[in-house]
Amino acid sequence: MANKTGNPRSEGRVIGFNTLLRDEGINPAHVKLVRHQDTRWAGRLTPYQLWRAADGSFGIYQQIQKKPVFRGARLIAAFVATPLNETLFVGMYEVKGIGKAAPGLLDPISGRDVGGFHFYDLVASPKLLQYRERLIIEWGLGYRSWVQWAHKRDKTIVEIHRAASEPPFPGFLDFCERLSNLTGVPASWRAALSAVDGIYLFTHPDTGKQYVGSAQGVGGFWGRWEQYAASGHGGNRRMQDIPAADYQVSVLEVASSSAGTDFIMKMETRWKQKLMSRKFGLNAN
Repeated sequence: MANKTGNPRSEGRVIGFNTLLRDEGINPAHVKLVRHQDTRWAGRLTPYQLWRAADGSFGIYQQIQKKPVFRGARLIAAFVATPLNETLFVGMYEVKGIGKAAPGLLDPISGRDVGGFHFYDLVASPKLLQYRERLIIEWGLGYRSWVQWAHKRDKTIVEIHRAASEPPFPGFLDFCERLSNLTGVPASWRAALSAVDGIYLFTHPDTGKQYVGSAQGVGGFWGRWEQYAASGHGGNRRMQDIPAADYQVSVLEVASSSAGTDFIMKMETRWKQKLMSRKFGLNAN
């Protein structure tokens, strides 16, 4: 099974995740399956983005648990929900022990002090390493049941990619993210957004007030949005006059490669008129 790639279903067979565990000499009765998809904190990073950041924050997030959810397991098989709502395998972890989180330890997503919570000693295992970031399973409808025993819930393998891959860029007009989430989008998405100029829209998450802006020159959309991510307002006066917010960021129109400054400014003016963002929104001019 280790060299198989593609879609197991399309090849006339259905393979369960427990088959891979047994191939590695792992008893599924010793394994808990864990699907990370934390939707409690709107505007915060997701477990998937923590994983992509590769800065150790995902490991800390997984170790912190309010309840002893990994009790009895020798190993956990960790999965994260992707932006496409797929269930992506990100590794096996040995459960070495459990203690208490030290006071002052902050949860990487909520930012809250989790001192006194259960803190698991989890060590990355080389088991199934060849499938990490390549294997997608079908979790089923019970998303709220995010920790399950492997031997009780054999998950169907939906796909095995030939190589670890990022979710495909959704397209400029379908791109929509919160300002705080921009740092966690895949590198290929950043490259796409850096390569083009055009008109973008910021929407206040509480009031619905809109700001229309233009991006042009070095860095394209991404270069301009980085300024907002750093300051919270990008130098816009009306944004500075109200409390900082986690704006929704989207693209209204992409300019052609031959469009000059004057043409892009006309595009921007047209959108301000259409959305009436000067009268009712956050555009001051």
